Amino acid sequence: MIEVRRAAERYRGGDPEAGIDTWHAFSFGPHYDPGNLRFGAVIACNEEHLAPGAGFDEHPHSHTEIVTWVIEGELTHRDSAGHETTVRPGDVQHLGAAAGVRHVERNDGAVPLVFLQMWLAPTEPGGDPSYAIVPGIADSTPYALPAAGAMLHVRRLAPGERTAVPDGAYVYVHVIRGTVRLAQEELAAGDSARITGAKDLAALGATEAELLMWEMAG
Repeated sequence: MIEVRRAAERYRGGDPEAGIDTWHAFSFGPHYDPGNLRFGAVIACNEEHLAPGAGFDEHPHSHTEIVTWVIEGELTHRDSAGHETTVRPGDVQHLGAAAGVRHVERNDGAVPLVFLQMWLAPTEPGGDPSYAIVPGIADSTPYALPAAGAMLHVRRLAPGERTAVPDGAYVYVHVIRGTVRLAQEELAAGDSARITGAKDLAALGATEAELLMWEMAG
């Protein structure tokens, strides 16, 4: 089964006066939708737009696996475990909040920053926080997230190029840029597909496109 969610259907949040514009694909914060709490392990998928100098001051997380993908600009990250990094397009950043961690996320650059941040529920709560950044991840190198029973696949497609959708109990597909065709649907930037029992599916680049796919166990 494939359920398509369009970019325009997302809940708009953030703080525009502070230079923060957010689009939430799932129930989040003050926007409570009991029918849209999670899909597989994914509990949040937020597209964040930060103006130069804007950002999120230090705030806590716990019992959440947080994966960030920069679309445009550069993200400055600092956390209470002592990590300070600059995350650029093509990098995968993973913060395992475990029993608790605090962090800061800012746009310290001179141009607007756009990033996608995805939260996944861990299979076991607690533990010690962890941090990893994989620079310039390649299409053929999936990023394993065993703490959530998930695998992230990055795909960049030329027009007319196909890529296999992973077989799995749950697959979450998010289009970063361009247009792709999936089954009988055409997905544009910001659109997503929630696939249950994925088997023998493929995505076709209608234009040059970039997409992220989460493969998750049942």
